[in-house]
Amino acid sequence: MKEDLLIVDAYNMIGNWPHLNKLKQADRLADARDQLLAELSEYKKYRDINMIVVFDAMYVPGNSKSFRKFDMEIVWTSKDQTADSYIEALSRKKQNRFTQVIVATSDQAEQWTIFAAGALRIPARELLRDVQRAKQEVDMEARKMTDKSHALRQTPWNPKQLMALEKLRDNLTDKDNK
Repeated sequence: MKEDLLIVDAYNMIGNWPHLNKLKQADRLADARDQLLAELSEYKKYRDINMIVVFDAMYVPGNSKSFRKFDMEIVWTSKDQTADSYIEALSRKKQNRFTQVIVATSDQAEQWTIFAAGALRIPARELLRDVQRAKQEVDMEARKMTDKSHALRQTPWNPKQLMALEKLRDNLTDKDNK
């Protein structure tokens, strides 16, 4: 069975996810990046998928770097390399008979290139819907667990009845010990 690798075009997500785009438009791009990473981290944990998130130097010029955060690989391309070209090269490199590369982007030119490399694609809005769906599933599971533990703690007996039962138990224990 192939292992999935999700490669995310980060600024494409920020531009296409309405709540992140609002942050970007309000000149809060750093907050949008942090929010994206937090949401993708939760998604990664729930879906148990390997993930690489790629930012290009378009908004943050500097040296290329790669590091791990939230158990994801975060890549910043160099100022001379776009996220698209990095993702396309990475897709060709990583796609093999053991790894299925999936690229999250709504950039059609990039989609055609990654298709040629054998990778799959997921548009930004579709990934957002799946992230939201995963969050709802986590919330439902948490609610079920809470309800189950709450039900276990509830008892059909009132305090007076519980006291009477304790006394009966104690009397039975006393008789057994004699």
